[in-house]
Amino acid sequence: MPLTPLDIHNKEFNRGLRGYDIDEVNEFLDQVIKDYEALIRENQDLQEKVDTLNEKITHYSDIENSLKNSILVAEQTAEEVKRNANKEAELIIREAEKNADRIINEALSRTRKIAVEVEDLKKQASVYRTRFRMLIEAQLEMLNHDEWDEVTNPITEVEEEQVEDPI
Repeated sequence: MPLTPLDIHNKEFNRGLRGYDIDEVNEFLDQVIKDYEALIRENQDLQEKVDTLNEKITHYSDIENSLKNSILVAEQTAEEVKRNANKEAELIIREAEKNADRIINEALSRTRKIAVEVEDLKKQASVYRTRFRMLIEAQLEMLNHDEWDEVTNPITEVEEEQVEDPI
């Protein structure tokens, strides 16, 4: 059993004629030396273990910090991707709205043009109808006129002579 500081403190040597018993003192010192060597070796082993564990703690702390940084970078990247996606979505929506407005405006413009063309065609048809009616009425009037009867009567002798002898 190793010595404790209390054992060393409480150790009493028997007194011989010339003082302490030399063999007993030497034996005690040998025991103290052995125990201290064991303690020194154990202390060195424990110090090596502490150093190894400190290295591992440092290594794992570095890994933890790297993971934290990676997580932060991933979160920032995710936020940036999200912001970019939102911006792109807004741009797409704005472009779609502009295209929709353009298409609607073009359709309205075409509708107005077609309406104007329809009105023009109606006016032209009305003018044509009026002119055609006037032409027909003029033709009917000519048919109903007395001169037409003269034209259609048989040619008289005087007229025949004029036709034969054109001077």
